[in-house]
Amino acid sequence: MAAVQFRDLNISFNRHPVTGKVSTLKDEDAVKRALKTLILTNHYERPYKHLVGGNIAGKLFENMDDLTEFQVQKDIEQAIANYEPRVELYNVFVNADEDRNGLNVKLVFRLVNQTDPIETNIFLERVR
Repeated sequence: MAAVQFRDLNISFNRHPVTGKVSTLKDEDAVKRALKTLILTNHYERPYKHLVGGNIAGKLFENMDDLTEFQVQKDIEQAIANYEPRVELYNVFVNADEDRNGLNVKLVFRLVNQTDPIETNIFLERVR
């Protein structure tokens, strides 16, 4: 039986140089992009799926303290557990970066069809 392969469209919509079709992301890259998109999505941004997302944009304007870091960590863990079945999450690390007015998020996970852990870093910043 062949291993399951995960594919997602590349949201930059670049053309594949040979086929001319929209390029795709595969396996690890596809899931990393999906996790970042999920975390950055707020509730009520997706039609008919109002609760999908990390819903953390509002927390980025709070005081950067341990409580805010903990709340963001739990929101991310909950969003991944509920809406990303391709991932087995090991850990989420959230650290405030006061100088850059944002949060550094490190995700440690594995794909359900692989055994090796994967790490990805996402910087969450205030945007207005």
